[in-house]
Amino acid sequence: MQKAFCHLLQQRMIRAVVIGASAGGVNAMLKLFHRLPARYPMPIVALLHMQHMRDSRLPELFQHHLRMPVKEAEDKEEIAPGTLYFAPPGYHLAIEHNLQFSLSCEAPLHFSRPAIDILMESAADAYADTLLGILLTGANPDGAAGLRAVKQAGGLSVVQDPDEAEIDYMPRAAISLQQPDLVLRLADIEQLLISLGETYVH
Repeated sequence: MQKAFCHLLQQRMIRAVVIGASAGGVNAMLKLFHRLPARYPMPIVALLHMQHMRDSRLPELFQHHLRMPVKEAEDKEEIAPGTLYFAPPGYHLAIEHNLQFSLSCEAPLHFSRPAIDILMESAADAYADTLLGILLTGANPDGAAGLRAVKQAGGLSVVQDPDEAEIDYMPRAAISLQQPDLVLRLADIEQLLISLGETYVH
């Protein structure tokens, strides 16, 4: 399996990672990120559906377990390498062409605000073929269209193996809409992120 990533990574220069999940996503993301180094060379922008939460404690929770810096994304903030950003609750998070974050209060999409589709579609526009999009466990179709946009822009699209996901609806929705480049178990996605960091070239 690692030969598959090596081949794919040699064909691309990935500059950023976007990742989305809903139910079961906290545990899945902790497993993915816990071995990443403090100086991971690219930004990771994460969106987790958190129902009925006005104040997210996700940055504090993840910072307690991770070595790389973790923070909540802010409006008009320039995206910095080596940082794990979380979408704040109650706002859609998008990435502008100048690689700044943009927050908005537009209507929920798939009953979700923030919505994974909006983040991934905007990131695909901003980063084109230098983006890695990952979709994990969840009980909502949000993210399927966004991951399709990542692939259509030339980026690398990855879905968690539905047979392993805590809730398989979200990964199955993405696979049904468009076959991703890779369908991997969490341990393999973690290795992909590590390999990506090791092969990163400015």
